[in-house]
Amino acid sequence: MRYSAAEKGEIIRLVENSSLSVRRALARLDIHKSTFYNWLKRY
Repeated sequence: MRYSAAEKGEIIRLVENSSLSVRRALARLDIHKSTFYNWLKRY
């Protein structure tokens, strides 16, 4: 699935503000860890 830039930004905010660990938050969102960190580098 492809996400828009706005969606990626929202996902980054959700994960960073989550009380869960990054790994668990990403697992719940079904997003691979390396994908998330690539987004984080870009945005």
